[in-house]
Amino acid sequence: MPLQSAVVRCCCWIAMAGPATWAQLPEMAFGRNGPFRTRWSADPDFLRWGLAFLRQANAAGLQRNTLATLELALESRKAMQALLQQHPIDFDHEVSGKLHLYPSAEGVQGAAAMIALKRGHGVQQRLVNAAEATAIEPALSGAPWLAGGVYSPEEEAGDPYRFSQGLLQVVQQHYGVQALFGFDTQSLRRASEHWQLQAHDGRTLQAARVLVCAGINSPALLKPLRLRMPVMAIKGYSFTAPLGSNAPKVSITDTKRKLVFCRLGERIRVAGLADLNDWNPAPEPARLATLIAQARASLPEAADYGHIESSWAGLRPVTPWTSPIIRNLGDGLACNIGHGMLGWTLAMGSGERAVQQLLGTH
Repeated sequence: MPLQSAVVRCCCWIAMAGPATWAQLPEMAFGRNGPFRTRWSADPDFLRWGLAFLRQANAAGLQRNTLATLELALESRKAMQALLQQHPIDFDHEVSGKLHLYPSAEGVQGAAAMIALKRGHGVQQRLVNAAEATAIEPALSGAPWLAGGVYSPEEEAGDPYRFSQGLLQVVQQHYGVQALFGFDTQSLRRASEHWQLQAHDGRTLQAARVLVCAGINSPALLKPLRLRMPVMAIKGYSFTAPLGSNAPKVSITDTKRKLVFCRLGERIRVAGLADLNDWNPAPEPARLATLIAQARASLPEAADYGHIESSWAGLRPVTPWTSPIIRNLGDGLACNIGHGMLGWTLAMGSGERAVQQLLGTH
């Protein structure tokens, strides 16, 4: 997933599949201009993934997968705090809080059970009505559709691209890490006592241990080793624009339109849409226009929508159960894949777990 496509680090997310999935299924399966779109295929991997996803669409699956993802998110938050105490990386980091907004009272009340579940695991959240939400974030005065929401005061925001640049400098300067860019891995195979990676241009590398973190390309790398990974591409879109006349300071999720608004200094970043089984990284102008139109309808004064600074599409590697696959695969091989739209939220904790798996200390 491109680092710019994620904007918020938070522990308020829940699993993708749950009982409500069945009501949303027609839109997810056949929608064309809404938040969801599916590219249908007879490919067995696509069909297996879809069936596995639907098997999670029940109350037990929702609770199980939410808690698994939440546990990893909390580990990541703790690891991030420890890192920043030792190495204060500059990446527009703020504890700005987050509001999940709902257009109906039923939607607000429907979130109550999940709040209770997560509150029991140390997450601070509370229900708010429209007036309370607007008091927390005055920019919502321009959202007449708002019925209420869920407020998470501890949620953090920042620019993941700047963070990644800063982190690379830290590990190179303080920990002797060497980075090799431009090595487009085509294949991975076992060669004697080592793993051999071959690039598309013919170059090769050997390593005693390999951690596969190749996003949507991971299943293709591992499949020749008879390792099948249920990871599907979900294409999302993002854009960055100057602040509008009434830009929010708190991060905002519009649950109706499936949008995220995040303020980054003097800019605002908006992310949304979910195109299942779309493996083409090139943005579709029509889908980007849909995202901008939906953002304008949601919060018309949040951004200067007439002067978009940058826009892109990102391919999110998603598992049927939302949480990633972090596993020791044997012989010095491990994987850390399938984080979906929570790549940065789960990154630090995933890294720690992945190293433990790779070294056999977990």
